[in-house]
Amino acid sequence: MCMYSEDDLLALSGIQHMAFCTKQWALIHVERQWEENVRTVEGRNLHEKVDNPYIFEERDGIITSRAVPIVSYQLGLYGVADVVEFEMTDDSKNSILLPGHKGFWRPYPVEYKRGKPKKDDIDKVQLCAQAICLEEMHGISIQKCYLYYAEIHRRICIELTDDLRKKVFELSKNMHEIFAEGITPKAIKTKQCRLCSLIDICVPEISSKSKSVLDYLKKAFE
Repeated sequence: MCMYSEDDLLALSGIQHMAFCTKQWALIHVERQWEENVRTVEGRNLHEKVDNPYIFEERDGIITSRAVPIVSYQLGLYGVADVVEFEMTDDSKNSILLPGHKGFWRPYPVEYKRGKPKKDDIDKVQLCAQAICLEEMHGISIQKCYLYYAEIHRRICIELTDDLRKKVFELSKNMHEIFAEGITPKAIKTKQCRLCSLIDICVPEISSKSKSVLDYLKKAFE
């Protein structure tokens, strides 16, 4: 399995951008472009409320830690998990010891989203990548994690299937390949484009066309 170095690490948050649109990821993480819309502002506000690294809660056998730094050299990704919960367990397998606390604790990530559950895996891949980071950091296996959706005020348990894990590794590999090339791919126009905050920068109606600039100029002068 490929192992990346410290210098190779990319932002884990970008895996959701890559799952949404390859060009969107490149615009943000290669060209360093960004635009806000209602969705991005609401999402940032939600995370600002959640990501307080000075808040630790312990209740009903669960310790909640916020804004937890995570990294995976298998994926070549680093970032911050919104929330990592540590569930007390009698089983020493796939659990860790916590300083200042007795017994064994089983960690799993909880990611907060502004909207409601999606039909695709865009939210799941980000959560799965966080879980893979925790697995690698602690030498354990994580089977469950959660997505909390603000619109429905409820969390949903996500199963980390082999297919989902495979998709995470494929996406991270694509991220590293495009970053190394430094070339932004062409847009593929879909219904999702209208939801993107970068639509005015991307201009998918133009950039998704297969004709080259030379062809365009030739036709214009005919």
